[in-house]
Amino acid sequence: MSGRPEKHSLTLKGHRTSVSLEAEFWREFRTIAARRNLPINALAAEIDAARDPDVGLASSIRVFILNDLLDPKPT
Repeated sequence: MSGRPEKHSLTLKGHRTSVSLEAEFWREFRTIAARRNLPINALAAEIDAARDPDVGLASSIRVFILNDLLDPKPT
């Protein structure tokens, strides 16, 4: 666990973009996408569409992941 961000490419609105997140965030992001039966690009597009334009995509994804983890899941 290095804590260094890893850059990955995503496709949003037909365009490739690079997003840098730590490995732990990428892992959880993929887990959330799988749980929702969505490709990671589709989930990223949802986050991108809902984010404040003054907030970067990587930050928005991190906050999305944190909110998902803090949201109590039904048991």
